[in-house]
Amino acid sequence: MAPPTPSPWRPPVLSARWWPVFLRNRLVWRKLAIPSLVGNIAEPLMWLVAFGYGMGKLVGQVPVATADGGSIHVPYLLFLASGSICMSAMNAASFEALYSAFSRMHVQKTWDGIMNAPVRLDDVVLAEMLWAAFKALFTVTAILGVMLALGISHSPKLLVAWAVLLGVGIMFSSIALIFNALAKGYDFFTYYFTLVLTPMMFLSGVFVPREQLPPIVRAISDWLPLTNAVELVRPLFMDRWPAHPWRHSLVLVVTTVVAFWVAMALTRKRFRS
Repeated sequence: MAPPTPSPWRPPVLSARWWPVFLRNRLVWRKLAIPSLVGNIAEPLMWLVAFGYGMGKLVGQVPVATADGGSIHVPYLLFLASGSICMSAMNAASFEALYSAFSRMHVQKTWDGIMNAPVRLDDVVLAEMLWAAFKALFTVTAILGVMLALGISHSPKLLVAWAVLLGVGIMFSSIALIFNALAKGYDFFTYYFTLVLTPMMFLSGVFVPREQLPPIVRAISDWLPLTNAVELVRPLFMDRWPAHPWRHSLVLVVTTVVAFWVAMALTRKRFRS
């Protein structure tokens, strides 16, 4: 009698064998590092120039809630920069965990070749998640450097923001790997960007204070992953601590764990069929 097939929803079985897969991705990427960097930072910098300096002249200052229950007014450029860098981490991680990971998994069959060695599928998925998070961190580090050069913020707490942005990259790469496991082709990712990421950008307080949203929309926005990332990062740009750091951090951690587990299970099911 054949042993029962293990459930795809079993806990991930991970080992240090994800590291060579990560190094393999880095070795390939090094050949295109400069074009990749330019492509990843060009769009957020255009947002800063067009909206931060352009619309910022019209808007002036915007109110931001503080931890003591009050509010302060900050330049719109600083408000936008602290939100758009979270958006950049989200986009960079998502692109890598969708288009590049799908190419390696489905088109180039790189994953199949890797698993001919003693490497589990679980380790491959973990390596892809961490690699996408690294790409996101690389992007936001470059953007932070530009923001420092422009004098947008010189808060010492940017080091904490940098660590938070690494977590944001891990979270969104885990979410993106769910859609990578479901995709039959590149066109499928359009639904994710159009129906998930784009609405999240406009509802999470990246461009305008969330206080302007209708109450029911704001209640929904409170639980969006990008909202909680922005609520953690924005005060750090202003040299302040977040109002509810544990709540926002818990949302990010729970979202990451659940998303990675689901992505792992769906990827196992895909490779089983």
